[in-house]
Amino acid sequence: MLFRQIFDPKLAQYAYLIGCQQTKEALIIDPERDIDQYLRLAEQEGVRIVAVTETHIHADFLSGAREFAERFNTKLYLSDEGDENWKYEWVKGTRQDGTPYDYTLLKDGDSFKVGNIEIKAVHTPGHTPEHMSFLIYDHGGGADEPMGIVTGDFVFVNDLGRPDLLESAAKVAGVMEPSARTLYRSVQRFLDLPDFLQVWPAHGAGSTCGKALGAVPQSTVGYEKHFNPSIDAAKRGEDTFVRAILSGQPEPQMYFARMKRDNKLGAPVLGDLPAPRRLTPEELKDLADRDDLVLVDTRLDRSAFMRHHIPGALYAPMNKTFNTVVGSLVVDETLPIYLIIDERHLDEAVRDLVRIGYDRIVGYAEPATLERYFAEGGAYASIEEITFKDVEALRTREDVAVVDVRFRSEYDAGHVPDAINASYTRLPEYITGIPADRTLLVHCGTGARASAAAAFLRRSGRKVKLVNDAFEAYREIGPVVTEEDAVAA
Repeated sequence: MLFRQIFDPKLAQYAYLIGCQQTKEALIIDPERDIDQYLRLAEQEGVRIVAVTETHIHADFLSGAREFAERFNTKLYLSDEGDENWKYEWVKGTRQDGTPYDYTLLKDGDSFKVGNIEIKAVHTPGHTPEHMSFLIYDHGGGADEPMGIVTGDFVFVNDLGRPDLLESAAKVAGVMEPSARTLYRSVQRFLDLPDFLQVWPAHGAGSTCGKALGAVPQSTVGYEKHFNPSIDAAKRGEDTFVRAILSGQPEPQMYFARMKRDNKLGAPVLGDLPAPRRLTPEELKDLADRDDLVLVDTRLDRSAFMRHHIPGALYAPMNKTFNTVVGSLVVDETLPIYLIIDERHLDEAVRDLVRIGYDRIVGYAEPATLERYFAEGGAYASIEEITFKDVEALRTREDVAVVDVRFRSEYDAGHVPDAINASYTRLPEYITGIPADRTLLVHCGTGARASAAAAFLRRSGRKVKLVNDAFEAYREIGPVVTEEDAVAA
């Protein structure tokens, strides 16, 4: 059996290429939308991708299942479990050429084969109603028991998939606790699996599909039974589990709801990747302070951005947070996107953006071009940087408000008195609750998240100062309020 795990470090996402080396046929599980990466890998391994499956309707990236089906009429195996509101709808339509999709809908216990590899579906709801895990049997190697289980967003290394996303991200009211209780029952099935099975999850550390995912790419059933804190909570009873799994979950990115919608109804067919054109300094002048487009500045030096940037630009450094920042702060995916970016990273950025549904990437300029723009008199904006010493000196003024853009769990553990909590992952949703008539002192834990938030708030017309400092510095000089303090008051 051929087994390859493909990792996207930005989304902390794992796809799997599993092939039969005898028949040279292969299956791809949970592919992202830019499928050329899997086609290249399959060619290198000497196999042909003949089938696609996925564990569930994803919230954190656009699936490549439809892309395979449109371009190659690849056979699809998709879940038919769950309630009527969370079924794959697009697959029941037709391809762009008018022919039907070649698909099989799976129920719990159904199986299919790719060459001598058998894939058995196990319904494991809780994260989502339709969620499937897949037992993998290598019959070509003579095995009559599964080697491992592809667990999707059900079991991660050190964690379980969060059951609150349909409510917290997709805004389906009243499903959070029932989903947690469903997840509890799925865990009971997991506890019955043999310890020797390998566990191949859909995400690792850095994903917000859970709250404490491990950085190790795979595990075993036996190890997770013994050392997974969420599974341990399930062993202590259903109510204990529900309280534990729902507490402390990070606020999901704004784009998650759109991913759920598009993966259910059908992601737009991508085809070739967008090819943005290089801009001149003169063309950059046309982008300043416009609300009919999005300019994203990806320079790594946030202080350089704060000193000089094109008015109205968002700040999303080209690092592991790039998808999260853009997906959280750019709500309208139909707006044309322009990038300030080193050309060496352009392909990476384009892939990052199309994976979360931003296809209108029309132009870019390198940092050197931006400097020429400034030198030639192009308009610029600045955001003042301050420290937590400045926060302590300013925070009680009537014309000042402190905005804490960390996750709620971080805020509850200790925050500046009277600070407004507005996680940067959902800042557009919180914007109406952030005063427009005060100077905002925007902070996070280190200054990184606050940099992106400060640029967004400045674009919205607010007066902003960036607290480019570590919150631990404030703990040494100012009063810190905890959730317990707030309750007692």
